[in-house]
Amino acid sequence: MLERSGQVTLSAGMLHYAERGAGRPVVFVHGLLVNADLWRDVLPAVADAGFRCLAPDWPLGSHRTPMAPDADLTPPGIARLIAEFLEALDLTGVLVVANDTGGAITQILMAEHPERIAGVVLTPSDSFERFFPPIFAPLPRLARVPGATSVLAAALRSRFVQPLPIAFGWVAKRRVPREVVGSYIDPVWRDRGVRRDLRKFLRAVDRRHTLAAARKLPAFDRPVLLAWAVEDKLFPLSLAHRLAQALPDARLVEIEDSYTFVPEDQPAALGGHIIRFARQEVFRLAH
Repeated sequence: MLERSGQVTLSAGMLHYAERGAGRPVVFVHGLLVNADLWRDVLPAVADAGFRCLAPDWPLGSHRTPMAPDADLTPPGIARLIAEFLEALDLTGVLVVANDTGGAITQILMAEHPERIAGVVLTPSDSFERFFPPIFAPLPRLARVPGATSVLAAALRSRFVQPLPIAFGWVAKRRVPREVVGSYIDPVWRDRGVRRDLRKFLRAVDRRHTLAAARKLPAFDRPVLLAWAVEDKLFPLSLAHRLAQALPDARLVEIEDSYTFVPEDQPAALGGHIIRFARQEVFRLAH
């Protein structure tokens, strides 16, 4: 598990983050109902390769401290929060690495707040009209039902529910370790404020956000690596090809034996791709 050695107070509230290494900055963006521990087997290798790695717990349902009651936790609001995090820590020339829902938010960041970004790695992510994918499409409506997020959190704690497609079954090919699942689920189960934040985000999810970002992606001229799982059940490889066509400087690498959570299923492969991409295409470091 990653040690959260840093914290920063932004307009929406306090963020905790893991930090390791020194060098050019790499910032990780996880998705819905997970946190920085998603990157626990990727971040150390990237840091040891000579990069300053930062992995915040973004307010997507598994964060430690609830945000302010009036925080903007819409997808564009969280993209602004990422931009604010980069500014608060004075990070420039950043490589952003994103997964799942975090990839959708990162596409909004690329479209609306690209100033501090040097490059992007997108693993399987919500894109275009697939925000959310069909199996999770009812969540925004469900979040409007009183008490529904509490029921969701309780269900996800069940060992019988966790392997199902509606939980972790279609995002991770291998069973996620129990202590990691606890890191993901315990905050939303235990904290009413975290459930409120999750509910606010879910209610705001709409494909109009990713479609609006997609229209602006042709203007994003920094290098992008699409590290996509061939067997992904939620975000088919065709989405990666569409992103590659939309972006001026993008290339696709296919990752075998993985579902959406490439950092869970294939951390060594993903870490290697990130390191090579950072050295050769983003920062052009001599080795």
